[in-house]
Amino acid sequence: MAFVLAGGRGSRLKELTDDCAKPAIPFGGRSRIIDFALSNALNSGIPRIGVATQYKQRALIRHIERLSPFLSTRRNGSLDILPGSEGSGGIYYEGTAGAVFQNIDVIERRAPRHVVILAGDHVYKMDYGRMLRQHVATGADVTVGCITVPREEARGFGVMHVDVADRITAFVEKPHDPPAVPGNPDASLASMGIYVFDTAFLLDALHRDDADLGSSHDFGADIIPHIVQHGRAFAHRFADSCVRSAEEVNAYWRDVGTLDAYFAAHLDVMARRPRFDMEDERWPLWTQRLQTARAPQRRDMTSPLIVHDGVLAGSRVRRSLLSDGTNIADHANLEEVLLLPNCHIGSGARLKRVIVDAGVTVPAGLVVGEDPDFDAQRFRRTAGGVCLVTQQMIDRLSMRDDVRSAA
Repeated sequence: MAFVLAGGRGSRLKELTDDCAKPAIPFGGRSRIIDFALSNALNSGIPRIGVATQYKQRALIRHIERLSPFLSTRRNGSLDILPGSEGSGGIYYEGTAGAVFQNIDVIERRAPRHVVILAGDHVYKMDYGRMLRQHVATGADVTVGCITVPREEARGFGVMHVDVADRITAFVEKPHDPPAVPGNPDASLASMGIYVFDTAFLLDALHRDDADLGSSHDFGADIIPHIVQHGRAFAHRFADSCVRSAEEVNAYWRDVGTLDAYFAAHLDVMARRPRFDMEDERWPLWTQRLQTARAPQRRDMTSPLIVHDGVLAGSRVRRSLLSDGTNIADHANLEEVLLLPNCHIGSGARLKRVIVDAGVTVPAGLVVGEDPDFDAQRFRRTAGGVCLVTQQMIDRLSMRDDVRSAA
C-alpha cells in the first residue's frame, strides 16, 4: 500500500497556494504535482493508495477522485481519500507521522505486507518496486529514499550518514554541518521523504510515537532517528530506481516548493531535449491521461503546448508552456512564460519570465518582465527574477497609471 502525504500548504509558493494545497498546483500543462507520486505508485504495481489531505483540499480531492473508478475496475485496487480538518471539530493532522497514525485503521483494514510512505509534492519518476526489493533483501526496519546533493545545499533536508553497506548510522533534520557521503566529501545524502516499512513494524512505531508526549509526530524528526538508534535503517539511492526515457540523461528529482524552483522545473520540461520527460509512454502520468480522455474540446484551446520558438495566432512565443484552455490574442510577445489553465493574454501584451496563475486575464498592452523595480511594485517578483501574476494583482492595477502600452 502507498500512503501519500498531501496536506501541506506550500507557503513558499506564495499566492499560487492561496486557494489550493501545493500538491494540487498545476504542472506541465494538464497535470498537478501530486500526479507524480500517484502515477509512480500505479506504475510500480501498487494499486492500493491512501491520500491524506488537509489544507484547501477541495480542488485536490476533486482531482484525485478521477482515479478511483480506474483503480477499482482496471487495477483491482482502491483509493482512500483521507481528509483532515483545518479547524476545530474534526481530525487535525499533527505532523507527517501523526497523519498516518490518525488513519491507522485504513492500513489495518487493507492489511498490506509493506507500506510505502510518500510525499505528494515532488516532481520525479521512480520505480518503488526496486526500493521494496532492497528493503526485503536487507531485512531493514525502514528504508529511506535519498538523493545525492551538494553538501552546501543539504542544510534544508533531512540528511543521513551511512556506512559502506548504506546502513544509516545517523539521521539529522536540516543540519548546519551535513554529514558527507562516504568517499565524497563534497556531497550529502538527503531524504526524499519516501519510506518503506513492514506494516507490523510501522504500526508499532506509530503507537510508540503517539504515546511520546515530547514527540512532534514527524517521520524525519522523530520516527526515523529513533529507528536509526534502536533498529535497522537503510538508505536507498534514487539513482538505483529512477525511471528515465531515452530523452533523459540524468536522474531527475525536484522539490518545486518555491516559485523559482517551480519555474526552473518547467524550463527543464520545456527544453528541446527535456531534462525531465513527462511524455514517457513507458511510465505514464495516469491522472493526466484520464483528464485528457474526458476533457471537452474548445475552439480556442491551443494547449497543452510547449512552444520553443514560433508564431502562434499572430503572436510571438518562445520557450513557453500553454496549459489547457489558454487563449492568446494577436500581437502578444511571450518569452519563458508559464500559462496555467484557462488564461487569456490580451493583444499586444509583452511577458518575459512570468508565471500567469490559472484563470487570469492579462490586459491588452500589459508589459511584465522588462523593468524589475516596476514589476516588484505590481506583482510578486522572486530573487531569481521570475514574476507571478494573479487575477487579484491584475484587478489592483490602475489602467491609467500602471499599465504601460506596448506600442
